[in-house]
Amino acid sequence: MLSQIIAITGLNLRSIPQRWGPSLVIIIGLAGVVAVFTALLAMAQGFQATLKDAGRTDNAIVLRGGSGAELNSGFGGDSADLIKLGPGIRKGKDGRPLAAGEIIVITELFKKGEQVNGSNVTMRGVEPASFELRPQLEIIQGRMFEPGLREIIVGVGVARQFAGVELGEVLRMRGSDWTVVGIFEAGDANDSEMWADLGTAQSAFNRGNSVSGVRVGLESPESLAVLEEALTSDKRLTVEVLQEQAYYSAQTGQFRAMVSVLAGVVTLIMGLGAIFAALNTMYAAVATRSREIATLRAIGFGGFPVLVSVMIEAVVLAFLGGLAGAFIAWALFDNLSVSTLGQSFTQVVFAFQVSLE
Repeated sequence: MLSQIIAITGLNLRSIPQRWGPSLVIIIGLAGVVAVFTALLAMAQGFQATLKDAGRTDNAIVLRGGSGAELNSGFGGDSADLIKLGPGIRKGKDGRPLAAGEIIVITELFKKGEQVNGSNVTMRGVEPASFELRPQLEIIQGRMFEPGLREIIVGVGVARQFAGVELGEVLRMRGSDWTVVGIFEAGDANDSEMWADLGTAQSAFNRGNSVSGVRVGLESPESLAVLEEALTSDKRLTVEVLQEQAYYSAQTGQFRAMVSVLAGVVTLIMGLGAIFAALNTMYAAVATRSREIATLRAIGFGGFPVLVSVMIEAVVLAFLGGLAGAFIAWALFDNLSVSTLGQSFTQVVFAFQVSLE
């Protein structure tokens, strides 16, 4: 029986070039399913990687208790100073606790080619320690902003997606003008932000000496619990202390779950359509080859080997379709730069990641 299956399968596969029409229906149908499914998963993977890479296990973020995100958080200057003196914070290059107060300001920019609907973009006021806490960040064009001047540096993601942020451009934000003096790259969610001097931003946007949150460098992973215990037990403070990587990873959970469900639903619908199309095509192929099959039966080939050979042919065509779909998704979407709303309702620029994972 095995020899019959091999013989008939070989005959079927060799005759595929004479039946390209029906065969292409199966290949194209499966290629479409795999390409869409792969693209959706690549989008989720790219978004997750962008935010996850933004966080470090040796950094922590201190937010107002119950705020959940920097945009909703806020401290006065006195509270920020108390946080910076907490235990478990490692020393910076200057010998002082490595901690930085930062503020978040939401501004609106137009994507390239658009002039009607603007998109929210994060502007972050930072201190010198903010750069030491993110050693992967580097200026790739232009220069660093000068403290005390209304100058900003923009992430490469912002530079790719939005208009009016080229070097030397002046941006009007909430009644004040800011000059773009540099472009930076961090390889993570920070690339979706614009940065300026903290004191200048506080003054320009009437924030007094308040900050949205405080970032700190930890002496060791165990220092997180020590710092959290000290700050949460201080009656002068109402805070939550989060490991930086865990903070960003939590922001990706809802988006990834949504995309995974969407990918499953779309793939199920398209998959069912492709299956029915393949079945119909194979049925038509068998019907048109009824004389050939009858001849095989007449010369001694059994019905089961004929059935198995037809199924093997369908699997081979489906495999080719899957390979084609995966290649199409990789060619069209891998490293494709797009943006979407993050948890703080601001644009997060990320790239699709097509991988074997």
